[in-house]
Amino acid sequence: MSKDFPEGAVMVFGGSGGIGKGVAMEFAKAGTNVAICYRSKKEVAEATAEAIRALGVKASIHQMDVRNRAEVVAGIDAAIAEHGRIHSIVWGAGPIVAQVPLADWTEDQFRQSMEIEAFGFYNAVHTAIPHFRAKGGGSFVHLGSAGHDWWPHLDGLSVAPKACNEALIKGIAKEEGVNEIRANSILVGVIDAGQFKVGQEEGYFDEAWETAVKAMLPIKRWGLAEDIGQAAVFFASNKANYVTGQTISVAGGFGV
Repeated sequence: MSKDFPEGAVMVFGGSGGIGKGVAMEFAKAGTNVAICYRSKKEVAEATAEAIRALGVKASIHQMDVRNRAEVVAGIDAAIAEHGRIHSIVWGAGPIVAQVPLADWTEDQFRQSMEIEAFGFYNAVHTAIPHFRAKGGGSFVHLGSAGHDWWPHLDGLSVAPKACNEALIKGIAKEEGVNEIRANSILVGVIDAGQFKVGQEEGYFDEAWETAVKAMLPIKRWGLAEDIGQAAVFFASNKANYVTGQTISVAGGFGV
């Protein structure tokens, strides 16, 4: 077990997604056990767990719909039973969203985004805090959006619910610091995985879009899932045990 983390495991919500898989692997490389949460991609979750086990690290998978509080409670309880303790939660769960102007959102689209990302995160937070308190502390790491600082054209269904979670991160940091519970956020830019890959396939992100966005980036490449994972590892580790309520942008300089 790595000295950079307490005993137990990190729990990665959205661990079967394009970015989530990379995050889970970076924690495994850092030497801590990993509990992978997924909703429907069991094969992907299990393959990621096997890759983690091949590194000599313990891994488990836990199926749940984060909109359902009872399923979240059962999943966290199962992870605690498997690993003895959850020392960190990384929140990366979220739907693949349509790229449409705010004026054209349907109520169902907005409701789904909010229920999965904002209410889902609340369900995880509300369930994990008593466990963290009982174990002497813990860490939340939220994977937000670089659009929090600069509204990206058509991506509001992703940005808006994450903005709610950014506020919750600040609240957790201020209210739970006395219990050694930390909360920080990573503003995620264009990462060559997940939503971006789907958007490319569906034609949302064409060559002209990519050229225009790269023109705004000091670092002239797309980020990798590993880049997000390495930032999450830092926030959750003992190396950052006096860091809370903070946000870093892992976006190649987007918004600079």
